Amino acid sequence: MLITNVASRCGYTSSNYKALQDLYAAKADKGLEILAFPCNQFGAQEPGTAEQIKSFCQASFGVKFPLMEKVDVNGPGTSAVYKWLKANTSEADIKWNFATKFIVSRDGAVTRIDDGQVASSAAKIDSLL
Repeated sequence: MLITNVASRCGYTSSNYKALQDLYAAKADKGLEILAFPCNQFGAQEPGTAEQIKSFCQASFGVKFPLMEKVDVNGPGTSAVYKWLKANTSEADIKWNFATKFIVSRDGAVTRIDDGQVASSAAKIDSLL
């Protein structure tokens, strides 16, 4: 499972949603699930409602993987999912939308990848799946 925070108005939106969808299309039949968590904490780049975000992603990028409810990934309002992910890796704050990916293996081991673009993480992601 790959988990990342996303935003519709980020400078990296197009390239990252395309890379995530390509990865999902290539690996879903092998069991890959992608959970994308919209986040408005970085430059207010995700102002829409859950339905608006989903419609935008499906129409613009053909996204088929699940888009979750909008969450906070840092600070006092950090979602339970992100608290757990950070507690099981480094507790460092998430730096930006799309910047951090978490891979959760079938046995529950969590690996954190902090290297920005999904495409630049592809080899490492693939090795962990």
